[in-house]
Order: sequence, then C-alpha cells, then structure tokens
Amino acid sequence: MARRVAIIGGGSSGLCAIKACLDEGLEPVCFERSGDIGGLWRFEEKPEEGRASIYRSVIINTSKEMMCFSDFPIPDDFPNYMHHSKIMEYFRMYARRFDLLRHIRFRTSVRRVAKRPDFATTGRWEVETESEGKQESAIFDAVMVCTGHHCEAHLPLHTFPGIEKFKGRYLHSRDYKEPQEFMDKRVVVIGIGNSGSDLAVEISQAAKQVFLSTRRGAWVLNRVGQQGYPIDTIITTRMKIILKYLLTASVASDYTEKQLNMRFDHINYGLKPNHRVLDQHPTINDDLPNRIISGRVLVKPNVKQFTETSAIFEDGTKEDIDAVVFATGYSFSFPFLEGYVKVVENQVSLYKYVFPVDLEKPTLAFIGYIQPLGAIMPISEMQSRWATRVFKGK
Repeated sequence: MARRVAIIGGGSSGLCAIKACLDEGLEPVCFERSGDIGGLWRFEEKPEEGRASIYRSVIINTSKEMMCFSDFPIPDDFPNYMHHSKIMEYFRMYARRFDLLRHIRFRTSVRRVAKRPDFATTGRWEVETESEGKQESAIFDAVMVCTGHHCEAHLPLHTFPGIEKFKGRYLHSRDYKEPQEFMDKRVVVIGIGNSGSDLAVEISQAAKQVFLSTRRGAWVLNRVGQQGYPIDTIITTRMKIILKYLLTASVASDYTEKQLNMRFDHINYGLKPNHRVLDQHPTINDDLPNRIISGRVLVKPNVKQFTETSAIFEDGTKEDIDAVVFATGYSFSFPFLEGYVKVVENQVSLYKYVFPVDLEKPTLAFIGYIQPLGAIMPISEMQSRWATRVFKGK
C-alpha cells in the first residue's frame, strides 16, 4: 500500500509537493482552505482570512526563466515578468499537465496535526480537518506543510505612538487593492520592502502626495538589468556565485553597490541603508527613483508619532496626512501543529529549512519557508523532492 502524505496548502509549494509525491509513488492528499489553487498568487477583491492577499497590479519580481518548475517551462509567449493573472494561468497549466487537482480537497482547513501514539516507531500523524462545518480525522504516514509565510499581517501599532488618536484611515498593505481609494489624499507608506515601494509608486499616481517612511533605507534593484535582460538572470549565474566566494563579501558588496549607485545615488535619494547590499533582501522596483525625482514620492525617516491629523517624523518634520499604509510585512505561525515547532521572532529552526530536528522520525517537512534571493518555486520543488525521498527511507 502506498504511503499517504498530507499536504497542507495548495499554493505554489503545495502543487510541487503533490507532484513530488506522485513521482515517488506516494499518495498525496492536499488540503486547501479556499476554493481554488494558487495561494498568494490568486487575486481576490476581498482579503480572505488566513490566506495571503495581493493588490490588483502585482507583478512578480523574479523572471519566468528563474521561477518555472524544472520539468514544465513557462510558455514562450508569456512575458519575462508575469502579472499575477499569468502566474495563475501557469499554475493551472502545471496542475493540468500532471493531473494534480484530483488530489486536492478544497474548502477544507486543517485544525490539528498530532503524533499518533505509536509515532516513535511508525512516524505517523493524525490530521483533523474541517470542511463546511463537518470535522474529519485521518491518519497519514507523513505531513508536508505548505501554508506560506504571507498570511498574517504584522502590524506593530505599539511602536507608533498616537496612532489610536489618528482620525484618518490606516491599513496594512494586505488590505490594499488599488490606488483610486487614495485619490487626492496625502498618504504615508511605512516600510520600504517590495510592497512598500510598489505601493508608494502606485498610490503616488492618484494621491496628492505620498511620503515613504523608512527606518533604515534599502538598496533598490530594477527588474530590467543590463541590455534589458531580467536582473535575476544576470545576477544569479554560477560564475557570479564563484566570484562571490573568491572575493570577500565586502569586495562583492562594493562592486554591486557601485553598480546600483551608478543608476541613482542612494545617498541623494535618501535611501542609503546602513547594511551592505548582500546582507539583506534588496528591494526591486523600476519606478521608485522616477517618482522620487519628480517629487511624487518624498522619502522620510521613521514616524516618531501620530497626531489626530498628522505624522511627526524622527527628523522633526511634520506633515498633514489623510491615510497611512503599513507595509510592515508578515508573521507566520502553525496553530494546527500542537507546539512541535516554535516560531520565535518570525524564525523557525529547521534542518536545511525543511525538517524539525527533534522528532523521532523525519515525517514532517516544511516546504517553502525560506526567503531566498530570487524565486521560491524551484526551491520548493527541490525541497519537496528531498522530503519525499526521506519519507521513503531513501
């Protein structure tokens, strides 16, 4: 009898987890809480509880060459950088090609995953699910967690004194959908990650003024690299990786920072961070320098406090504002996992980012819990291949 594997989540990681199970002759059962595949990449007008949420214009910032699954290239006529609707189209083609959908139970959420009494010898899990108010329980030989890390908004309001007095509107970036909501308003966007810079640029096309508040700046890369090639295909080559190892990290950073400052000097634009470019996740945005140089986006330091109608920044400046968008990222947790893994300060300790180290049997795997430089999809695919072979004792 084939070993049964429970897969939690039907997004980009869940899909390749199902396929890896099929490749290894395991029997996958995927539980997806919503009514469709795609996870983060499926746009919905209204954010759904417990599911990642994106805005209408989102374009991925890794190229199709670097994000496709290894055995299913993205079609030639798709653009290098895909809109979320194209990414969904690709996932649907992938699911059809490998007949993955029949292994997914939609509108089914996982309530609890617990070790069986004989876990020390069998490594088996009991998985309790709920679908349309009906609860079920089943036993699985292994579990793959593919729920992603963009579900719960991280909204640190306690670090922004006075926000409770603020009379305008404030929201987390996951609740933002389109710029028309901010027509002719004065808006502060807090955070300069990929969402924060995207939103600042987009809202600045409708708003009266956008202030982009950043605690520590960012190195900004553009999607379009030298000669118009996708930047990730230029940066991520074997040769560049070898060079990075041969040179010291600091020399490699010097070179990269010099290239980035040739496009626009980060100091002049108020964006230069204290950290080196290779030490942190960079921000990818083609339009931000244009919006700053045309005054549509004004870069500001951290907000010190809010009043009823304004924001006061750490450099002492004060601006009247109508709305605040917190692009302060996400936190993740596994409420269904009964404390088998601990999330501490948004980090979870896993061997090679996949296996919890203190289980008697390696039958629980986390797929896609890594913040890579570049696309998650090929990494999730390799993690899934590895995990399924470990489940089989290979």
